[in-house]
Amino acid sequence: MKKRVLLIGHNFSPEPTGIGKYSGDMMEWLAKNGYDCTVITTYPYYPYWKVQAPYRNRWFKKEVKVYPESNSSLTVYRCPSYVPEKPTGKKRMIQDFSFWTSMLWIVLKLIIFKKKHDYIITVAPPFHLGYLAWFYRKIKGGKMIYHIQDLQIEAAQELKILTKEKMFVWLYSAERAILKGSDFVSSISEGMINKITAKAAREVLFFPNWVDTSCFFPIDNVSTLKAKWGYNNEQLICLYSGSIGEKQGLESIINCAEILKGNAKIKFIICGTGPYKDKLHDIADAKGLKNIDFLPLQDRAIFNEFLNMADIHLVIQKGNAGDLVMPSKLTTILAVGKVCIVTASKETSLYDLVSKHNVGFIVPPDDFAELARVIESIPKMDITLQQNNSRQYAMQYLSIDNVMNQFIHDISK
Repeated sequence: MKKRVLLIGHNFSPEPTGIGKYSGDMMEWLAKNGYDCTVITTYPYYPYWKVQAPYRNRWFKKEVKVYPESNSSLTVYRCPSYVPEKPTGKKRMIQDFSFWTSMLWIVLKLIIFKKKHDYIITVAPPFHLGYLAWFYRKIKGGKMIYHIQDLQIEAAQELKILTKEKMFVWLYSAERAILKGSDFVSSISEGMINKITAKAAREVLFFPNWVDTSCFFPIDNVSTLKAKWGYNNEQLICLYSGSIGEKQGLESIINCAEILKGNAKIKFIICGTGPYKDKLHDIADAKGLKNIDFLPLQDRAIFNEFLNMADIHLVIQKGNAGDLVMPSKLTTILAVGKVCIVTASKETSLYDLVSKHNVGFIVPPDDFAELARVIESIPKMDITLQQNNSRQYAMQYLSIDNVMNQFIHDISK
């Protein structure tokens, strides 16, 4: 009998980056492989922090996509929620609560009027969506999978997004109940798995983010690509592409660019959108920096070319973020066979991946002087080995078919 899968998640396709991208890829893969899939989500807003056209955040909306080749379907229920243009800790809590309450009505509808789903997957953050999955399973049955993309509570605590200790005691207690009550818990990196295991004293599955290696691949004519975006082949292009938020610590790029402003052969690009982009732009303008460009998020149709255009990719995060997140942008960087410079502390998953597989260079978090030194030394190096290692790692470990087949095997026990 055909299996039925329900996903409950805040972010979903067509969001171009982050959790929404991976959740969309996952459910499409399942539908193409013979599962009847249902999604309860909201309207696409990330990373813009504004609901994207043609969607309007006014009422509930149902979308159905049929896959004739597998005789399966993907049904998406979109729920209205509050979306703050300038997210703060308190505003994001209000957003999470507004979404939870609107989703509850769809959960009740599925419980009363629809057949049981065999698997109920909920993606954190926000962590409390696990209670909706638990509520559904309590009444209808099925296996509950709680998948953690970011350690939301720890991040809020370490980055001081929230500061009241009593609030954290309650949040950790609520999260622990979800962790212990789920049939399966999964996460995307070894470091995050270790932290979750320590909190919940239970097995945690490894379910890493993936990349479509047929869509993202190396291109040889880098000079042509550089010219397409207005750069010359003599320039070393250092690219950060992704969400521009507080946890990234992108001020390090600005400070690094200031150190290297006298080197005309090094160019920095910050590409993407997010609540801190204007602030970074203002800092760069105040410093009078001409060696850094701010570009909008690139269309998916040309994104592979855009990633290939850069010589070096910057994967930046604050030191206190540690193993609370694993940057999703790394998967596409590896797939296009590019070398990354990451800011990572020892004994974190990001540090271990880059050092063990020799796919880039590591700089201590928040040390922009060392970041500048490493970047300036790159033109004197032969980085062909690291480039080849990057593509090989993506092909071996990050293929969506390999990752999803292992995930299905793990939750079928």
